[in-house]
Amino acid sequence: MCAHNCVQFGLPSQNQMPTGGAFARGLTVLFLCMSFVAVPFGLRARADPAVWKQEGWSKTDFSKSRIAWHEMLSGGPPKDGIPSIDHPLFKAAGEDKELAANDPVIGLEISGDARAYPLRILIWHEIVNDVVGGVPVTVTYCPLCNSAVVFDRRVPPHVLDFGTTGKLRNSDLVMYDRQTESWWQQFTGEAIVGALVGTELKLVPARLESFAQFKARHPSGKVLVPNHPELRDYGRNPYVGYDGCLSLPRRLSQGRRADGARRCGATGNGEARRRDARAFAQDGPPYAGRR
Repeated sequence: MCAHNCVQFGLPSQNQMPTGGAFARGLTVLFLCMSFVAVPFGLRARADPAVWKQEGWSKTDFSKSRIAWHEMLSGGPPKDGIPSIDHPLFKAAGEDKELAANDPVIGLEISGDARAYPLRILIWHEIVNDVVGGVPVTVTYCPLCNSAVVFDRRVPPHVLDFGTTGKLRNSDLVMYDRQTESWWQQFTGEAIVGALVGTELKLVPARLESFAQFKARHPSGKVLVPNHPELRDYGRNPYVGYDGCLSLPRRLSQGRRADGARRCGATGNGEARRRDARAFAQDGPPYAGRR
């Protein structure tokens, strides 16, 4: 995030310092602004397990790794600086008055237990540890690459709980489990560093859809609500300007569209293609009609 975007959040001047929840929200937004200004320094910082151990990663087994250390960048926040939701609260979807019909949610249904996880909440937390239909799951969202993925948290003999490392790899969230403190790539669900390296989490089918679509399919479903709505400005995007930010390191900005357009990928006939999401929606899948 560019430094000038901090003003877009309406942070108060010294003569307008608020109190209570408004002050807490301002501090949270300021923290995110400062964090993204600091991202380029991750390139200059030593990607060194000895340094990471001093940051609080004494339990992580850095002798086991499937990546090169230089691939890891600091995203700005420290370990758990972006807090996961570990005790999620829900209300009946039909009773919610905060979400618009077109608000995007991650829709999940297991054994008749249907739950919606709004991106307006996940953009501030990135991970929700939950139990749905009796299955321990982690609902994850990386705002920087718009990847919404749900995993089964069971890795025998453990039921894992996930948090944020504060680090990025290929511009994607790197999670960690609190049982072994192994590091996991959010996009693939693979452990890339630590005792569980090489382990892959089981993917749980989910939908990225509008709130209206979720309610139409699950009239008696539930929707996630903030545990402490006064602490964050839910509904506001703290990453405005990310795609065009000149302060981003090259490895994060390379290949990104300046207009923030989403890209879609498709595979078929041994080929892989990607297109702008707008063209995808207008013209259909690039392999439509082909066998």
